[in-house]
Amino acid sequence: MSQEENKGSVVTETQTRTRIKRPRMYRVLLHNDDFTPREFVVLVLQHVFHLSEAESTKLMVYVHTNGVGVVGIYPFSVAETKVAEVREAAEKARYPLICSMEPESDGDEEGDA
Repeated sequence: MSQEENKGSVVTETQTRTRIKRPRMYRVLLHNDDFTPREFVVLVLQHVFHLSEAESTKLMVYVHTNGVGVVGIYPFSVAETKVAEVREAAEKARYPLICSMEPESDGDEEGDA
């Protein structure tokens, strides 16, 4: 096609939009035990999860009363790092404090309410 033939024509382009899927999130859980001092748990919550003293104390009491509590929800690598930091601090202090992580449900899985 010459430039003269192209003057009155409309050129359409197809654009492809890529949707980025959000990363799967993981709950970081703190588990109660009968040996780790409450003060140590509060300090770990403050230093690893950057919670205030009041938030840390409230969460520590919740975990102590209910057996387990969600400390935060993070992408996999962040959750994995937080769990490792808690385990390292507990081992260094010789306490059996347990911190774990589990995938947050998408709502698409069977059995989700």
